[in-house]
Amino acid sequence: MIIADIADNVDTHIELKPAEILLGAIAGVARVIKGQRELNDQYGAKRDWNIDIEGCLGEMALAKCLGEYWHGVQVVGGDDVGAGLEVRMTTHDKGCLILHDKDYDDRRYYLVTGSLGKYVVRGYVFGVDGKKPKYWSDPTGKRPAYFVPQSDLIRVKG
Repeated sequence: MIIADIADNVDTHIELKPAEILLGAIAGVARVIKGQRELNDQYGAKRDWNIDIEGCLGEMALAKCLGEYWHGVQVVGGDDVGAGLEVRMTTHDKGCLILHDKDYDDRRYYLVTGSLGKYVVRGYVFGVDGKKPKYWSDPTGKRPAYFVPQSDLIRVKG
């Protein structure tokens, strides 16, 4: 597995090609249709097509950044990209990396932001490091979790 070097607090911008966007979108739709999103409304987040499609595209962007092969549709709870690499995707430019108690302690969780084929890999944190009491929050009053700010992530360069 190729892991990108640690960079000096620099975000990595990834732009997917139209064919990559198409493949990622198809994989996202397949996740919905195939029922792999059995975790509907998990942690108070309403499921919709956009979440699954942008989630797949975020995974593809990270794979491209790290030089990994993105395998698309997988089993719920499986690796998002390569062995032990997980993606948390948000369309919010200033969004946090969100973790939950059941997330693996020994995996890297990457935050990817963006939409419509243009993404930024903000960095990563190991599960154990992101599940610290200082990150515990419930900003919406419905979804308590660990919210790791971008400033606390380990940066990567692709």
